[in-house]
Amino acid sequence: MNDDTIRLVTIGRILSRRWRLLAVLAVLGALAGYGTSVLVFPPRYTASASVLLPGLWEERELLTQVDIATSSTVVDRAAATLGWKGVSGVDLRDRVSAEASDGNIIKISGTADTPQRAQRLSDQVAQQFVTFATRIADGSTAPEAATGSEALRKQVAETDRRITDLADAADPGRTVESVQARTELEKLRTALQDAVKKLDEADPATDKAGMVVMGPAARPTGEAPPTRAQLIAAGALVFFLLTVIGHLVAARTSRRLRAEPEIAAALGSAFLGAVDVPGGRRAHRPEHPGPRARIRRLLGVDTRWDAPAPQWSGEADRRIRYRRVCARLRDGLPAPRRLLVVVPEGDEVARRAAGQLAAEAGSDPLLRVVGVSVDRPIVPDRETESGALVVLSAGSWTAAQLAGIAEACADGGHEIVGTVVAGPVRTRPTRAAGRPSDEAAMAFAVHGPTTGGSV
Repeated sequence: MNDDTIRLVTIGRILSRRWRLLAVLAVLGALAGYGTSVLVFPPRYTASASVLLPGLWEERELLTQVDIATSSTVVDRAAATLGWKGVSGVDLRDRVSAEASDGNIIKISGTADTPQRAQRLSDQVAQQFVTFATRIADGSTAPEAATGSEALRKQVAETDRRITDLADAADPGRTVESVQARTELEKLRTALQDAVKKLDEADPATDKAGMVVMGPAARPTGEAPPTRAQLIAAGALVFFLLTVIGHLVAARTSRRLRAEPEIAAALGSAFLGAVDVPGGRRAHRPEHPGPRARIRRLLGVDTRWDAPAPQWSGEADRRIRYRRVCARLRDGLPAPRRLLVVVPEGDEVARRAAGQLAAEAGSDPLLRVVGVSVDRPIVPDRETESGALVVLSAGSWTAAQLAGIAEACADGGHEIVGTVVAGPVRTRPTRAAGRPSDEAAMAFAVHGPTTGGSV
């Protein structure tokens, strides 16, 4: 798999062969998400209140009002009014936010641990914002500007009084000139009053001071994100994806040898053949598992997930493979033919294959099976053996581990005469009565039908 691209079939193989482990880790991730929702992100509720700003406002002015709504002054006043125990304005600043929307509306949001508190917080901040902004609008002009405006009004009032005095002092309608003068004075008074009225209407403080809270905030009915359900789902998904990615990374970085020529080259011997062990993926499991092995079996990690799917094999085919290996050993060894069969400890497939090979060989050659630890391999010293035969399964051991076994054989005085690679297969269903077995079919094909009563 080191040189293969990651395909959907690889993901499917992980899901099908590691679904128990994935399910357990997903549950653990969900529990981690629940713990996070309790300890780190407790439930929060958010309520929003809207404040209408009448008049014409530029975008930068709206942004200024947003900053005022979330300022420390407004939040501190809201905290003082609420009077929540152990909650100050500093604590509320991270829970209050504001944004400007279309239509000159400032939306103020408050977040608290209960829906009632969230509603009260947003309403109180909105009210304090309107009060504070109105006060700023009323006193926003400089003292000089306020004094100038008041002086202008006094001047207008004085001018209006002088106009009245001039009108009264004029000859009340005795001459045409006096009538025209009085008419011109009245026009001037009307124009002056209109100008003052328009000046008052154009005053920004008068136009923008009437902010209105558009009703109380609606009480929230659901949690603010991230909700507890979202954290639980995210925890389960993260653990699930990390497990899948971990499998892919482990397979990519694995240095275990899979090809028979590579295995034989690592041992420095010839490849004698491949044999089959019935049982499919269950052949990897030990016959007498301990507590740790039971847990591994429960989680479905007692077998390799990246091994190819076992093929179907009949008994006749399996025996032919064992016989061919025994024949190659007889042809390559001088009499008396005795061999030490070295099997790595923990390789259940190889152990079963070695036992079957010894049973098939009988006494020619005579095989003695020993298990060798791959961590600290020690092989018995040579006695009457003509060499050593290494039996192992593909995809289980690295080149360094196999080199260690080869060195242990050399230290014991054994020359490795060959390597046999074992692989798990699935047995074919038992044939129904009346149908010839694989052995009978093979014998019929080789020797033909038997005649007479003897076999």
